[in-house]
Formats: sequence, structure tokens, C-alpha cells
Amino acid sequence: MKIAIVGAGVIGVTTAFELACDGHEVTVFERNSAVAVESSFANAGILAPGYVAPWAMPGMPGQVLKQLFSRHAPVKIKLPLTRAELAWIGHWHRACKLDTYLTNRSRMQTLASYSHDRLHAITEHLALEYERNEGLLVLLRSEKDAELIQPSLQALQESGLPFHTISAPEARLIEPALNPDNDFFGALHMPGDAVGNCREFTLLLKSEAQELGVKFELNTHVTGISYNKNATLNIANEDQPRSFDAIVMCAGMASVELMKPILKPLQRKLPLIPVYGYSISAQVREDLNAPRSALIDEHYKVAISRMGNRVRVAGSAEIGGSLDNKQVSAISTLYKVLQDWFPGAAHISNMGASVTEWKGARPMLPDGPPVLGASGIPNIWLNLGHGSSGWALSCGSARVLADLIAKRQPDVDVSGMTIERF
Repeated sequence: MKIAIVGAGVIGVTTAFELACDGHEVTVFERNSAVAVESSFANAGILAPGYVAPWAMPGMPGQVLKQLFSRHAPVKIKLPLTRAELAWIGHWHRACKLDTYLTNRSRMQTLASYSHDRLHAITEHLALEYERNEGLLVLLRSEKDAELIQPSLQALQESGLPFHTISAPEARLIEPALNPDNDFFGALHMPGDAVGNCREFTLLLKSEAQELGVKFELNTHVTGISYNKNATLNIANEDQPRSFDAIVMCAGMASVELMKPILKPLQRKLPLIPVYGYSISAQVREDLNAPRSALIDEHYKVAISRMGNRVRVAGSAEIGGSLDNKQVSAISTLYKVLQDWFPGAAHISNMGASVTEWKGARPMLPDGPPVLGASGIPNIWLNLGHGSSGWALSCGSARVLADLIAKRQPDVDVSGMTIERF
């Protein structure tokens, strides 16, 4: 089949690779000058199947309201909100029911585990070398943090994934550089999880996809999609649309506007909004003072990751606002968490001078799982809405999508992850 993919983040590139492995003729269209320059660029890089869960969970709305005006709140709301954002919040609130949460969590963790295995298989088969470290520590500052994490422990037990609840001294044996002056309650250790450089992996996989014949058309702006006898793409500055046997939408937020005209007759919508996240990346100052792998500060919902000779700190979830407007309080939280746990680990003496500060949009659906599969329009497919778990879900989602296009039964049940739920 002749297949077009719109979007060249980690979702688009993994999808292109899997389709090429199946023998399809694949062309990827990307509006930027390179792959993985938006949501895939500087994320936390955490690969933890057992820690993938819906944002819509019981008690979450109350927590957000309680911390709304806190300087270091994990979730921030920037007013005024658009109509789409208000509608999304309403849908999210309804999805916080316990039974809905448990169902969606199970779906996401199943897909995440499958994706984790697929990532390992691809990495080993192609001998890809990218920044990657094994193990994850979830740091618990207080006994209250330990109590709040109990539902996650139950989910981990049900999933069968390996984990250990450990004391603070035991955590220091795993991460010796943890600040000796920072007393904390304990930690959750997940030895099977990892951290990896999402952008570096995507660039390497792009090269492998090209070896299989995939074409990448960069600096190419798709202005519309349609279906008549074939699926077609309209390209800026081109007089004639291009026809394909199938089109796969992997363009994040850009997919919403492109899909709107053809979904309207079906009375379907993609309730996708950008939930912005932040990261800072800095060179390691002294290796002995830096983390070895990945950690999550459970209280502030901030991740600290070792990326080669750099430390990356990522977190915050901001609803509303814009990509260009960085919130000082969100970035200051990242510096605070790094200083709390690893003072002196990185070159940040002059904040911003030797640090890369990044803000990215996570295309997120209100109930948690991505939209994966047919769009309802013949030969137009969707691989969208992975939110903050895009890297963790990418390889599995791509393989599932390729199997669906080939009319094979995927290894993961996609019921509850299709557009029909909206």
C-alpha cells in the first residue's frame, strides 16, 4: 500500500518504521525542518509501564483545586480558557469515576508493557545506541506521599511488574548522590523501568526507516485531508492534492483542525487539547554528584533523568496559555526539585545561562488512553493523544496500528482506545 503519515514526532516515526517493515510504501510529511522537534524534543524520557496511568483519576479534581494557587502546584491553569479547554475539563471530570479510571488504567498499562517490549526488541535487533539507563526511583518525601501512592502500588501488583518499597538509606545505595541533607520517608524502586533519550531514538529510527525506503518530506505543510475514491492530502504551494491508499494522522494538535471538516458529518470530535509541560537540561558538573538513572519526585510530580552527560528535570502540567508564554513559577519548581535532591550536580549557577529551558505541548485526551485505529472515514487512520506517555506508548501503538491496517489481529486489544468512545 501507498501510505502517508502526517507528523514526524516519535509517534509518526515509529509508525513509519513499522509500516515499512510490513512492506508498505511510506511517505512522512512534517511541517518542521527535522523530526522530533516538538513534543518529542526534550521530554523526561521515562519508560515506566507500571507508572503509565490516566490523568483522570478519583480525587484528582479535588487535588487540583486544593493546589490551584500554590506556586509549586503540579497542575496549573492559565486563564482565560477556551471553549474546547472548558469542554475537555468537563469530560475529564466525568472520567475520574473509579470504574472508568480502573478500566482506562488497565488499557494504558497493557499498551505500555507491550510498547516497552517492542522498544527493547527494536533496540536490540537494530543495535541502536542512544542515551539510556535502567531503573527508576519514585521518591517519597513524607509518610503522606507514601499513603497517596498506595493505589499505584496496587496497580503494580496487579500488573505483575517488579517493584520494591524501600527505605531512604536503601534508596541512597541505588542513587548515592542524593542530597545527604534532605531527609525523606522512602522510595519506590522499579528496576525494570528505564529512562531514554526520546529524540535521539527517533532520529536513529528515522535513519533505519529510510533504509527501508521511507521518504521524509520535511518543511512540508499539510493544509487539508479528504476522501473521495482515495485518501488525499492537500499540501501548501501545490496545485494538485496527493492521493494515497491510506493516511495515518500522527500530528498531535495539528490533527484536530485537519480532521475537523471530515469528522463533522459523522458527528464526531477529537477532544484533544495541549497540556503544556516544561523541562530544563544542563551539563553535569561532577559525575559523583549526579543521578545515575531516573527519579520521580512524587510530591511535585517532577522527573529527574540522566541523559548521558546531562541532567534533565521535567514536570508541570499547564492547561491554557500558549506555547510561547513560559511560566516562571513552573520553571522555578524544576530548579527547586533539582536543588533539593542533587545540589551541585549540574551547571546551573546562572539560571538560564548554561541551561536549556523548554516548554512543549502534550496532546492529551480527557480520559487517558490515546485514539488508536480507524477514524470512521475510509482509509484514514489515527495514532493520537498519548499525552505525557507518548514515548512510553510509541512503539506499541505503532505496531498495533500497522497490524490494524494489515487487517491482522493486534497483540493488544484496542477496544476503548478508538474514536468511537467520543
